[in-house]
Amino acid sequence: MHFARARGQGLALMVALAAISNTAADDGSVIPILHETVVVDATEQSSTVLSSTDRIPTPDAQTSCRCRCNAATTCLDWSKFPETIHPMPRPGIFSIPPSGCGNYSAIDALTGQCRPANPPSGYAPFAINAWPFFDADWRYVEKVPDHQRSIVERMKRIHLTDRLLLSTGGEFWLRYSNETNSRLTGNENDYLLSHVRQHLDLWYGDSLRVYGEYVWADSFGEELAPVPPDVDRGDILDLFVDVRLADLAGKPVYLRGGRQELLFGSQRLVTPLPWANKRHSFDGFRLFRQGETFDFDAFWTHYVPPQASEFDSADDNQTFAGLWLTHRPQKGESRDLYYLFYDNENAAMPLGIRRAPFQTHTFGTRWAGSRDGFLWDAEAALQTGQQSDRDQFAAMGTIGMGKHWAKAFWSPSFWLYYDYASGDDDPTSGTSNTFNQQFPFGHYYLGWMDLVGRQNIHDLNAHLYLYPTKWTTVWLQYHHFYLAEERDALYNAGGVPYRHDPTGSAGNNVGDEIDLVINFHLTRYSDLLVSYNKLFGGSFLESTAGPNQASDAESLYLIFQQRW
Repeated sequence: MHFARARGQGLALMVALAAISNTAADDGSVIPILHETVVVDATEQSSTVLSSTDRIPTPDAQTSCRCRCNAATTCLDWSKFPETIHPMPRPGIFSIPPSGCGNYSAIDALTGQCRPANPPSGYAPFAINAWPFFDADWRYVEKVPDHQRSIVERMKRIHLTDRLLLSTGGEFWLRYSNETNSRLTGNENDYLLSHVRQHLDLWYGDSLRVYGEYVWADSFGEELAPVPPDVDRGDILDLFVDVRLADLAGKPVYLRGGRQELLFGSQRLVTPLPWANKRHSFDGFRLFRQGETFDFDAFWTHYVPPQASEFDSADDNQTFAGLWLTHRPQKGESRDLYYLFYDNENAAMPLGIRRAPFQTHTFGTRWAGSRDGFLWDAEAALQTGQQSDRDQFAAMGTIGMGKHWAKAFWSPSFWLYYDYASGDDDPTSGTSNTFNQQFPFGHYYLGWMDLVGRQNIHDLNAHLYLYPTKWTTVWLQYHHFYLAEERDALYNAGGVPYRHDPTGSAGNNVGDEIDLVINFHLTRYSDLLVSYNKLFGGSFLESTAGPNQASDAESLYLIFQQRW
C-alpha cells in the first residue's frame, strides 16, 4: 500500500539519484567567486558578493547580453535579471558561518577538494530551504562558462531564444520522526514524511514571468493522525504570472497574480512554513518593487488549506492581506514597517475557547543587523480587531542580542532572546487579549518540538552556533517557557490550544526545552540533518495532564534532502 502511495514520487526520485551522482562528479569544478554566506541555518539564504579582485570568467555577448527582438541596438544583460527575485531577509537568530579556503561539503573533504570560498548556489546549504524556489537566485550562472557548470546549473537559465529564458529544478525530501509523548498525548509516534517538488520557470525578457510548481507530500507509518500540512498527494504549490507594470524611481514595479507562497521579514508572522511537508500557499495578488535601499510590497490573498486527496482550492472565508516596507540603510542591517489584515469567517472552538471567527489588524516593526561581530534583532507588533463577539487588543514582542567570534575556534555565534505574546486574563470580558500569530514559523523560533506557539507565552531562550567544519553546522538551543496569563491556554505551534486550566490554579510554568540540531552538507545540493529534542515539563503541564498523559516529551528527527 505504501508503495502504491509513493508511485507519484518515483520519477522525481530517479532524477534526484542522478543528480546526486552528477553533483559529486561536477563538484570538482570550482567557480572562483567571492561568496559570502550571510546565513546558513534553517531559514537562511546565501548572498553572492563580488569584488574587483574576483577572478570571474568574462561574460561574452552570447552568455549574458541578449539583444531584444524589437530593438537590435538594445541589449538585455541577463546577469541582472529577473528582478522579481526577492533575496530572503535575515531571520532572527541568524548565524555567520566561516569563510575562506576549505572543504565546503562532505564530498569535498573525501576528495580533498579545497575551495577558495563557498561555491554559489540558489539553494541553502541546509536540509531546510526557507525561501521559495521562485526566489532562488541563479543569476550568477550567466557568468559561468558552460563547461564549468554543474548538472544542476545546466538546468537553470536555459536561453530558448534571445528573449525566452527557462529554468527547472526540484527537491526530494525525507524526514523520519520518532516522538515520545507525541503532542503531549501520551502516545508514541514513529513515522516517515516525504515530499517531491518540481518547478518550471519561464521568462519573456524582463517583462513577463510564468512560474509553476508541483508537490507530492505523504506520510507513512503514522500512529497519530497526521496534521494537515503533512499530506497533500499531488497538487499545485505555486502557479502565478508576473507582469512588469512600470518603473518607479528607476526600478520596476511588478504585479503577481495566482497561487504563491508568502515570506516577509523575520517570518515570525508570515512564512511559507518550510518545516512542513507541504508548504503554505495563497491565491491572490501581490504588487511589489525592490530598490537599492527600499522595498515595498502590497498583497491581497486567500489562504489555500492542504487537502490530503483532493485538489487544493482557496478558502474564501480566509482573507490574508497586508503592506510591507523594508529599509536597508547599510549592508547587514534592515528595518521593517508592516500592516497585516487577517479575516477568518470559519468557526473554531477547541477546548471551549472560541478562536474563530476573527478579524485582526496587526501593526508591526522590526530592526535587525550585525556590525563588528555584534548581532541584534528586535520586533514588536500591536493587534486590534474582533475575536468572535469580543474586541481584540493584543501584542507581541521579541528582543535578541548576540555576538559572533569570526576568528575563534569553530566560529561560534551566541544569542540571548526574550519572546513575548500576550494572553487573555479574563475570558468573560468584552476584550480578548490573546495574540493571533497569523502564519508563523514557530518551529524555528519556539522550539523544534512544536509544542509552543506565539500566543500567551513568555520564552527566555539562548542559542549557540558552532562550525566544527565548513560543511557542518551545530545549533544548540535552550528555552524556558511560561504562560503570560495563567487562565489562558497553552497553544501549540499551529496556534491550537491543547492544555488549559480556566481557574489559573495550575500556574504558569510550562517547562524547559533543549534542542540539538546538526546539519551535514553532503554535496553542493544535498544535506543530512539530525535533531534531538527534549522537553522537561513544568508544574502547569503536570497539573493539566490527563490520566494517560505525561509532562515530559522527546523527539528525534532525521532529514535527508536532494535538490536539483
